[in-house]
Amino acid sequence: MLFKLVDHSSIANQFIAELRDVDVQRDRMRFRRNAERLGQIFAYEISKTFTYQKEERETPLGIAEVAIPKDRIVLASILRAGLTVHQGMLGILDDADNAFISAYRKHHKDGTFEINLEYATCPDLQDSVLILIDSMVATGASMEATLKVLEKHGKPKQIHVVSIIASVDGVNYLKRIFPKVKVWVGDLDDELTAKSYIVPGIGDAGDLLFGEKLQE
Repeated sequence: MLFKLVDHSSIANQFIAELRDVDVQRDRMRFRRNAERLGQIFAYEISKTFTYQKEERETPLGIAEVAIPKDRIVLASILRAGLTVHQGMLGILDDADNAFISAYRKHHKDGTFEINLEYATCPDLQDSVLILIDSMVATGASMEATLKVLEKHGKPKQIHVVSIIASVDGVNYLKRIFPKVKVWVGDLDDELTAKSYIVPGIGDAGDLLFGEKLQE
């Protein structure tokens, strides 16, 4: 399953447009806020897939029956670019457990790269609904490596992958190796450069959110 926010006309389109806009990007606070807002929208949309159970709640005037989500949610972010979307989702899914994974590209002089995972902190994932967050999915390699690491912590009953911008190649790759994973993106771009950067994309999301880094 692939869900693309821009296919469902809403205010999310404006947030995505501003995230892409090179002039608006100069306002780092607004860039972070828009990423956080998209996290809230993703959380709302994904919540429609949860399991619900009817319960009674006492009001000052009587008893009301309401449907309450019963799934145990785990939000997992790839550091550092997934953090702001994660924070937005946590503002909606406030009972969620949380996981954090340090995964980054190590580039080589020949233009190739490998994914390094140096750190992961994670709760028990058995029978949970796992929502794995990164700001961009280019090749899908970081998501693949992260999901394989998280497999050690239990088998979720559902896995959702969330990204602001993804490439067609990256999404197709994830769907091929993890056919049951549900993918949620703000928008989908067709092109990858020789160094596997998404075009038109949004640039380096981590730098735009938190400032430029010295490390490659």
